[in-house]
Amino acid sequence: MVEAGQHVEDLDTPSLLVDLDRMERNIQQWQADISAQGVALRPHVKTHKVPDIARQQLHAGACGVTVAKVSEAEVFAESGVSDIFIAYPVIGQPKWKRIADLARTCTVTVGVDSEVGARGLSLAASRAQVKVRVRVEIDGGLNRCGVQPEQAESLCRLVMSLPALELDGIFGFRSIFYASSNGRSAQELGREEGELYVRIAEQLRHSGISIHSVSVGSTPTAKYAAAVLGVTEVRPGTYIFGDYMMAELGAVHYDDVALSILCTVVSRPAKDKATIDGGSKTFCGDSIPARMGLKGYARAVSTEAYVESMSEEHGVVRLGSGVDLKVGEKLAFFPIHVCTAVNLSDELVGIRNGRVEQVYPIAARGKRT
Repeated sequence: MVEAGQHVEDLDTPSLLVDLDRMERNIQQWQADISAQGVALRPHVKTHKVPDIARQQLHAGACGVTVAKVSEAEVFAESGVSDIFIAYPVIGQPKWKRIADLARTCTVTVGVDSEVGARGLSLAASRAQVKVRVRVEIDGGLNRCGVQPEQAESLCRLVMSLPALELDGIFGFRSIFYASSNGRSAQELGREEGELYVRIAEQLRHSGISIHSVSVGSTPTAKYAAAVLGVTEVRPGTYIFGDYMMAELGAVHYDDVALSILCTVVSRPAKDKATIDGGSKTFCGDSIPARMGLKGYARAVSTEAYVESMSEEHGVVRLGSGVDLKVGEKLAFFPIHVCTAVNLSDELVGIRNGRVEQVYPIAARGKRT
């Protein structure tokens, strides 16, 4: 059991460590940078899934939180978060009913990109005698969700015509990993993203549709999109911790990466390899290193070593020249994708000055509905 005051070196492994100084600095700096543009910051809490951390973001000035699932929204609403955006096309009667129940206790906004989603949400909200805010999702090129720009007007008008729904605005997500990004800089892509959605919003307003919110942005693009006049809100998530992928992309600095995974060397199968007690059930397998030009699923914090391959409980680490790890030695790694790594763990261990200060239960982990 992890206890306050415990030395990092004495922790059992694998353990997810959060450098509290870095996390707090990230919260404050990103909030200041976005607020300076006159834009709201609504962090995506899928990265940490911890209500106590969300409260720190809200205290710093965030306008609310973003989630991906109704079950995540329920966790944060139960903890007292009062303004929640479900940035996902919610489909299915059980989920629509749960959203209507949420709307009794907090302001809930839901992403919609289909007539089915809009009508189902309207019916559930009407039966519950509540009002649900809606943002129409527009595809910006990722080809994952969202209507095409030319379809936005008809869906907005449908939402406006349905009882118990209130059209709040439009939103989208594309980050920098989409077919036509062509390796362009995050600055160029972020600016283009903001301009695209502002232009669509202006077209909708010209057609007589009231658009209040224009919500865009990811950790790589948020600061640049926020600089576009007409963007009202950005939704980065990873910024609070950072990770190996974001650091290599230049979206964050390595000095700002706040989460690492402490592991123990359990075997030395070869001179240039070590095996650690963290595999795919500790790190994550949703991001393929080779596709991003990265050397592994995780990068060691303090030495030249990368998690090159994984099975469920084993991570095989490629050691750099001159690196000689002993069995029993502990080593921390920056994961390639922090959001999915956090979802695999029960707790985050908050560290300051080499000692445990706070343990955060990951209350919204494993929420899929």
